[in-house]
Amino acid sequence: MAEGSIPICNLCNVPLQPFRADFTYMGRGFDAEVLRCPECGQIYLPEAFVRGRMAEVEYALEDK
Repeated sequence: MAEGSIPICNLCNVPLQPFRADFTYMGRGFDAEVLRCPECGQIYLPEAFVRGRMAEVEYALEDK
């Protein structure tokens, strides 16, 4: 995906839209803005988000 371009849903072939999602891990939660298909609801998590924000939360909770 080119930087700055909006991903397209593979199932519905429509542009994904910003969506505020709640994530829960080990009983703790956090929210983040991600992209989601307005038709089928599939959420897109870019690799940078998974390796960055989600990994930080995972490590912080597992160290406790």
